[in-house]
Amino acid sequence: QVQLVESGGGSVQAGGSLRLSCAATGSTDDKIRMAWFRQAPGKERVAVAAIYTANGYTYYADSVKGRFTISQDNAAKTLYLQMNSLKPEDTAMYHCAFSRGGYCAGDWFERLCYYFWGQGTQVTVSS
Repeated sequence: QVQLVESGGGSVQAGGSLRLSCAATGSTDDKIRMAWFRQAPGKERVAVAAIYTANGYTYYADSVKGRFTISQDNAAKTLYLQMNSLKPEDTAMYHCAFSRGGYCAGDWFERLCYYFWGQGTQVTVSS
């Protein structure tokens, strides 16, 4: 069983930066999707960035493209999200998610393709 624990959230002013981490324990397949989702109060949980471990390809939501960077450290079994130029609309609970190995028909941001989820870390951006 894979367990995910996020850290690195906090409160910053607009324009600031934060780096989120997601530490994984347990055994994971070599070829999986990893992603960061966020959920603001009263809104749906949506993906902001994803990475495919087999080739390192990354995918970003338009709202964060050019500002956020997703990366992974295989040795440390840790997923990161570097967030720069933060805006008040980035305020949300951020969750990391891993898929299981194998094919999933959905696109890289399809929630149903992600099986393991962390509890989340809060990011608050003030204007």
